[in-house]
Amino acid sequence: MTQTSAPVTGAEPIPNVLSIAGSDPSGGAGIQADLKAIQATGGYGMAALTALTAQNTQGVTGVHPVPPAFVVQQLDAVAADIRIDAIKIGMLGSADTASAVADWLERLDERPVTVLDPVMVATSGDRLLDPDAERTLLRIAGLADVVTPNLPELAVLAGEPVADSWRGALAQARAVAARIGALVLAKGGHLGGAGCPDALVGASGVVAQFDGARIETTSTHGTGCTLSSALAAIHARRMRTPGEAASGAHADWAWSVALARDVVRGAIRAASALDVGTPGGHGPLDHGWSQRAGVLPPRRSAELDAWWEDILEIREGIMRDDFVSSLADGTLDRERFRIYLTQDAVYLRRYASVMSRAADLAPTAEEREFWRAASRSCVETEMALHRAHGADRDAPPSPQTAAYLAHLTDAADAGDYAVLTAAVLPCFWIYDDVGRQLVAGNHDGHPYGDWLETYADPAFAEAARRAREFAQRAARRAQAPTLARMRRAFDVASQLERDFFAQAQGVRVAV
Repeated sequence: MTQTSAPVTGAEPIPNVLSIAGSDPSGGAGIQADLKAIQATGGYGMAALTALTAQNTQGVTGVHPVPPAFVVQQLDAVAADIRIDAIKIGMLGSADTASAVADWLERLDERPVTVLDPVMVATSGDRLLDPDAERTLLRIAGLADVVTPNLPELAVLAGEPVADSWRGALAQARAVAARIGALVLAKGGHLGGAGCPDALVGASGVVAQFDGARIETTSTHGTGCTLSSALAAIHARRMRTPGEAASGAHADWAWSVALARDVVRGAIRAASALDVGTPGGHGPLDHGWSQRAGVLPPRRSAELDAWWEDILEIREGIMRDDFVSSLADGTLDRERFRIYLTQDAVYLRRYASVMSRAADLAPTAEEREFWRAASRSCVETEMALHRAHGADRDAPPSPQTAAYLAHLTDAADAGDYAVLTAAVLPCFWIYDDVGRQLVAGNHDGHPYGDWLETYADPAFAEAARRAREFAQRAARRAQAPTLARMRRAFDVASQLERDFFAQAQGVRVAV
């Protein structure tokens, strides 16, 4: 393949993603859905048509296959001129077309990221692949990185009846993964119940499981097309972006699946805004929802769960530190506890003003009210318990407290709401996480039981959740330079949070 394009220096890369699939004139599935999904996830979409269909939200009324030789001619034309970073394979229609596509894939000097959506049955129940082609699909599956069947398609690949339980689906996915040498994304959408789990499965078992509540809707036309195309585009983009890749191939794919699922679930929820189709059918997804909401294409670097994952060493260090472990078991020296509470009181007084600044900068009334309430909580609720344990509110800040407050003050003074939410977040999130672990050890007679009970306050847990929600909104809208500043602010604050917990251990801080 001739590589003639390159990303603009300093810009996030735009991968070239080729969809090999059929057409849907109603726009909800097939090539049309693929191109919309690729665009929404930051890619440049290309298409080689394998079939024309006559279909709408009610069902398929006709299929007109493209001659296999012309399918290959399309593929060769793209490959001769354009770098292909990812390939999504959808509806193939016939065994001859499937064989031709498999032959073309095998001829490539270097195979791009490849995702196979083994389209066999439409959402409406109409069959889109003849039996001979189903057998050829296994050959293509062995050339893919990830295969994304629904449960009926998974059963065909496994040569078994359709699984009627999630455990059965996982077993089939593992067997197929071992057979083809690729990862299988098992999808639980066809199972009943309130949950709608998915799992990335390899030959050795589940790589990652993704849980989510079932979204009650009839707007499911093209869901599989959208998911597989988004997955291909997201993974190709991540592989071309410095710092986006995780620690290994399976971890990389797990993150790509997580991001693709979020895109699809958002598109399903937003579909109610569309007026497409007549009652009784399966409406399409709203592929443009994220762009209208100002959300940038999905990036691991913009996901707070990734940030949390990356500070694992800091979080584990906090729990290992002597101060926290002795607080948990009740052996902590009273004077050390007083030192900690004194510094906490000094910290909270300034922290309240930082959150008040966040309220001033917040873009919505909901966020402004949240930060104002959090600011009031610092002085109205927390301080009473500090005084009960002998904390000195007028003490000077320790070096650790001063460093933490300087970091937060700098973020507040900079006037960037997104960066400020990232800077204050560890105080919510880490404190909530540590507290959940500490409160589990509380018991009658614990010398610090009243303090540990504050960790169990449902109101604080809800506040921590909302702080994450608002910071996550900001991160998903942030351009790369702002996102980098947000991440820096979060990482520094996380380390300062550990330093703050640890300041009363080893030597006593003068107050």
